[in-house]
Amino acid sequence: MHGYDEFDATALADLVRRGQVHPRELVDAAIERVEHLDPALNAVIHRQFERARSDADDVDRGAPFAGVPFLLKDYKGREAGESYHAGVPTLRDLDYRPRTDSRLALRVRSGGLIPIGRTNVPQLAAMGTTEPTLYGATHNPWDLSRSPGGSSGGSGAAVAARIVPAAHGNDVSGSIRIPAAMCGLVGLKPTRGRVVTSDTDPAIGMFAEGVLTRTVRDTAALVDLLSDRSPWWPAPGSTVSLRSALGIDPGTLRIGVWTAPFNGGEVDHESAQAATNTARLLEAMGHHVEVAAPSEFSSDELWETARTALGVVAAADAASWRDRIGHALGEADLEPRTWGLVQSGNALSGVAVMELVGRLQDVSRRAVIWWDDFDVLVTPTTPTPAMPIGAYLTSYVSGLGSAFTRPVNVTGQPAISLPLGWPSDGLPRGVQLVAAYGRDDLLIQLASSLESASPWSHRRPNIRLG
Repeated sequence: MHGYDEFDATALADLVRRGQVHPRELVDAAIERVEHLDPALNAVIHRQFERARSDADDVDRGAPFAGVPFLLKDYKGREAGESYHAGVPTLRDLDYRPRTDSRLALRVRSGGLIPIGRTNVPQLAAMGTTEPTLYGATHNPWDLSRSPGGSSGGSGAAVAARIVPAAHGNDVSGSIRIPAAMCGLVGLKPTRGRVVTSDTDPAIGMFAEGVLTRTVRDTAALVDLLSDRSPWWPAPGSTVSLRSALGIDPGTLRIGVWTAPFNGGEVDHESAQAATNTARLLEAMGHHVEVAAPSEFSSDELWETARTALGVVAAADAASWRDRIGHALGEADLEPRTWGLVQSGNALSGVAVMELVGRLQDVSRRAVIWWDDFDVLVTPTTPTPAMPIGAYLTSYVSGLGSAFTRPVNVTGQPAISLPLGWPSDGLPRGVQLVAAYGRDDLLIQLASSLESASPWSHRRPNIRLG
């Protein structure tokens, strides 16, 4: 299809509805881009091209995203009969294929999206870079020597390279927003409980499903498609359409700006400048802006609690495989870094886990009080731009890469990364907006106004077919 990669998902679906293009043409265009671009990117590790072509011939043309090619992350979002490895060699060696579809995959297909494959992930989605031993590093299309971030790095690279207009991501410490920032994309972590989950909601509650896209309207409409009131975390406002918030004037907002990370680590000048410039733009648009942030976001208590919680999440994930393959994932199955995280979670008793949940809830209650006086917090999404391949694994400082993103997983609030930093070094910088619990609609209102004031859709990496 001529011009396929100039359209976002919303526009492609509109072409299908109007009969101007057949879904098969879109799928073939996406497959062509995988075959020509992915050897340089290593983003798409499982391919289901023939199934996608068949799905394109049978898709419901009345579905909101009828015929639009899509990629599922190889972590959660499982599809019956399709390969699923989550970066674990044992699962590859067993040729593991789920017997049932996840709730998220069912919702994706109900919207008319056509998965053409699955994207690369760090093992068990446990790192902020996508460099698993199993499938090797995924490369950032803006600079192939650099990482696209993680853990949704394969999805971020594929969308930035315009293989597909949107792809699945999920986020437990910044794993949607970090790749969005490093790949020049839009990435929303929805309010806790707003969207469907691939599995039973964990008690820790730091995990959220979502998407990576190139436009705010795609993010709004796709999160609408995935919206669902969780029985464990019923999110206020989850029945409000985000698409209806597009283009709506949010009124005069009270906005705080925070550019200093929790541990005193350095922030790349251009990353901080992107947030500062966005604050100035918001002020010029009539909003009240000042330097301010919730003190809990920089507290040792929040960070120690969050680190402990991530170990519990990893341990529960490893243990969940016992019923699927006959044993929990252990030291023989996992990379040393992943195994260390699992061990930290296994070391906690049941009483300690309950105490952990209480600490998470307590620090969240204190942090969200800040939003009684402010509407939105503006930060850099990440302290650094995309790192060189290998740098994360050799010089990683725990929590630094997620210095601005992880606190919002603790509180469960919505946060969106927008590609508003475009310095001369050619590496995109993201700006994060955080709203009060349940105010995903306010983020979409503000994001769409920023997209109009400082558009980015014309920007694309220098990676082309041929």
